[in-house]
Amino acid sequence: MLTQVIAHRGSKGVRPENTLAAFKKAIEEGADGIETDVHLSKDGEMVIIHDETVDRTTNGTGRVFDHTLAELKQLSAGGSFSGRYQNEKIPTLQEVVDLLIAERYTGIFNLELKTDKFKYPGIEEKVFSFFRDLDYPFELVYSSFNPETLVTMHTLQPDVEMASLFKFNAKAARKLTHRKVIQNWHPSMAWVRGHRFLLGKRRLRPWTINVESDLRFCFQKGFLGVITDYPTRALQVRATIQGG
Repeated sequence: MLTQVIAHRGSKGVRPENTLAAFKKAIEEGADGIETDVHLSKDGEMVIIHDETVDRTTNGTGRVFDHTLAELKQLSAGGSFSGRYQNEKIPTLQEVVDLLIAERYTGIFNLELKTDKFKYPGIEEKVFSFFRDLDYPFELVYSSFNPETLVTMHTLQPDVEMASLFKFNAKAARKLTHRKVIQNWHPSMAWVRGHRFLLGKRRLRPWTINVESDLRFCFQKGFLGVITDYPTRALQVRATIQGG
């Protein structure tokens, strides 16, 4: 089985992250999956952005949940990456899913619920309600650094794959695995390097795997997947090791 290549925030290395341009590029490159992040705006809309603030990736300032969707839509989400993408906006979850459906995308759609710093009360129910009656062609995966969010999502949608995100400490992931809440682990590459003796025992999709030596290591180990900013690079390296 080939190791899945998951595009981190879309093809983040060559397009402004978490924009429709980045997701379109990931599809064009043939990524096996797309990973992205969801927050709530001030008026409760589900918006796609990585940070809890808009400062790093847009021309605005302040916390995501202090802005209405209309205010967020006034910002450029691509200008800081390149003037060519000045008109890229912060997309809603609806807009991203509409794109994937229009493209007949059948890969993995890994949605991270960003509740590890701000809880966003009710976000789990909103995400569940959004997907509950939706006929989508892709394979849905939920991930989070917040164990409570994973438990809630598993309770709401027990048939959807859950993955635990962590940087250095796998304690919560072990507990959630034992409770059968999650199926897979999404650790940092730093954790992978320090726990090589565990690597054959878990289904892993480490992040963020951009360097060729790390890509080669992950493909040689036959990990479930890699989450990368550069899907084309990863696919090329995978072909030299796993074929396909």
